[in-house]
Amino acid sequence: MTAVAQADYGKHCPKYIILKQKAMQKRDDNHFTREFWRRQGRQLLAIAAALFLVLLLAVVYKRQDLFGEYSKNTLVAAQIVVITVFIGFTAFNWRCPACKKYLGKDISKRACRHCKTRLR
Repeated sequence: MTAVAQADYGKHCPKYIILKQKAMQKRDDNHFTREFWRRQGRQLLAIAAALFLVLLLAVVYKRQDLFGEYSKNTLVAAQIVVITVFIGFTAFNWRCPACKKYLGKDISKRACRHCKTRLR
């Protein structure tokens, strides 16, 4: 058997194919894990920012002299806008990197409940 034929045979060997598939799957799992960590970081940052802004607006609502005069309706509308933007961002961001389905309420997921992709 020539060297070229022998090298070609190795690529079609079932053991070679299985090992290659496992290596590709591991690489894909690492990609999904990294993407989940990015999404989780963005989500935690969004939670902190939304909480800070809503609480700041609540303080300004109670103490009008803090930053100047604002009508109470303006402050309530600003809180509603912050909450709406947060919900919209969460609906866009908090999805499985593999199947793109919503991940649910748990911020520290281990696996997607829809496609069972490992996220951590």
